[in-house]
Amino acid sequence: MFMGCDLEEEPYGFYSEENFYKTNEDAESALFYAYNTFSYNEYVRAIFYINELATESCDVKGEEGFGSQEINRWDYALFRENEQLELYYKYCYIAINRANAVIDNVINSNLSEDFKSSILGEAYFLRAWNYYHLIQIYGLVPLHKGSITSALQTIAPMPKDFDELYDFIINDCLEAEKRMSVRRVVGRVDKVAAQALLAKVYLSIASSKENQVNGYKEMNKDIAQMYQYAAEWSRKVLYDQSTYGLSPDLISIYDTRKPDGPEHIFIMSMDKSGVDEGNFSSIDKMFIPYKNGTSLWFANPDGTYTKSTNMGWGVFMTTELFANSFDASDKRKTELMAKRFYTKEDGSASELNDYFLTRKYIDPDFVGVKSSTRPFLIRFSEVALIYAEAVGPTQEGYHWVNAIRHRAGLDDLPSSLNLADFRNAVFNERSFELAFEGKRLHDLRRKAVVVNTDPRAAASGISEEQAAYYPIPQKELDLNPNIPRI
Repeated sequence: MFMGCDLEEEPYGFYSEENFYKTNEDAESALFYAYNTFSYNEYVRAIFYINELATESCDVKGEEGFGSQEINRWDYALFRENEQLELYYKYCYIAINRANAVIDNVINSNLSEDFKSSILGEAYFLRAWNYYHLIQIYGLVPLHKGSITSALQTIAPMPKDFDELYDFIINDCLEAEKRMSVRRVVGRVDKVAAQALLAKVYLSIASSKENQVNGYKEMNKDIAQMYQYAAEWSRKVLYDQSTYGLSPDLISIYDTRKPDGPEHIFIMSMDKSGVDEGNFSSIDKMFIPYKNGTSLWFANPDGTYTKSTNMGWGVFMTTELFANSFDASDKRKTELMAKRFYTKEDGSASELNDYFLTRKYIDPDFVGVKSSTRPFLIRFSEVALIYAEAVGPTQEGYHWVNAIRHRAGLDDLPSSLNLADFRNAVFNERSFELAFEGKRLHDLRRKAVVVNTDPRAAASGISEEQAAYYPIPQKELDLNPNIPRI
């Protein structure tokens, strides 16, 4: 057992190039072991528990456990012992250690240079991805720069500030982007994913510093330059490749039979053919209600009906506040959210649910508890909105945000918005476009509007400063004396 982060690890993290990494298959197996962390329940479900339940868009059923009630009502005093926050922290570091093991061993291996470079690019991306999400969620966290091979190495030092950790993340992203090519493989990343992650990172720094978020406001970074870098990297995604693009309609984005659709830059590779949960998905059960074991059908715009699970758990519920914030003609509500469902395929037996639910996680080909619903980690439309927010009310900025609005059946934004109003409009567009995809909490945090936006956060009495990060779990404080006691 690792002590510094209580990591219960096995094989690849401990292999050296003397007894492993001899062949391409060895190196790829180690890389897949790093990717595999993304499929663990403790990692996957946290995308929703941690990043959606603490926002105005999502509520949770009353009997749900796993620390979800505390997160939903912003019970800050209980966060250090919260199960979801403990598990996500732990599994991010498991992923980081596995990526570190790949980097440390492959870089000195005798494998072909082209193959090594590609494998290393993906490993650098995975390490950057997890550190980026750790700093979003918990603020400044310990920095493991190499793989852990003994207990003495588990007590990682703290970076001195946000600049140090973000510079590490950015350097990893740049290494990843340099080493990878444009190559779509479901469940894996490529050059475009690295460019998108760089855009996300720079936008986070720019807007968080601009809004004086703790940790960011002290950074030695120029806000205008950070927006410029966000624009430059997102522009590469939008204009310098032809593999990815906007899907022509909304329904097709979330079709489980099309995980290789043009919108998906980074999507998990879960499939109902898997043996264990994580290899297959149960995400659909988290959003669909249970109705006496009956399969539920949802009406499509073309008059057909889509079947969903008959074994829903109804954990996550769309709030009325969020549902009512959509424009009445917005297809992201009329086509991707539903209150009415049917218990017969022809629509003859109709029932009205007591809350809106998202249709983004429906698999008509489910088998028992198994489905192929997948978290959407990076979509092309997110990058388009990053670009628009970064460049502001320019012709190109308007082009991309309006393209997304047109797909949703909406008119153009007003053409005379100033920079601040345009960025706020794009920010609001993100809430509708990326709903229930694990992006909302960080958006609220980087704008310093958690308490002003979520009535439960306001009712809890926490400050905007407290809402900016979850506290690092108490278990980690006990294990690592380098983590500040705040």
